[in-house]
Amino acid sequence: SGKTHLIKGIAAGAGAKNTREINSPTFVIINEYTGDLDIYHIDAYRLNSVGEFEMLGFDDFCYSRSVVLIEWADKIEPALQDIDYIRIELFHSGAARRKIHIKNTPKYIDN
Repeated sequence: SGKTHLIKGIAAGAGAKNTREINSPTFVIINEYTGDLDIYHIDAYRLNSVGEFEMLGFDDFCYSRSVVLIEWADKIEPALQDIDYIRIELFHSGAARRKIHIKNTPKYIDN
């Protein structure tokens, strides 16, 4: 539905070297890409709890100089309460068309 294409674009902007190799981490849960910034691409769809997300090393990558991209983030939203993030939502708006909503957390507004 366009998520992987969006991830590829963000990763390219963050300096990822081989964006053609980027794919959805549905079965592995997390993929890591290197570039100017480390990029963590997480698919939370198969996670059963916030605890499972935290066991992935949540603190290590969410509080580092990196870009963390989370698909199905609503499943682990309680873990994101104290983190600055930008929420990007994709919606179908017709055949092969998407509408994109971008929303920041209040912490970004203050800075």
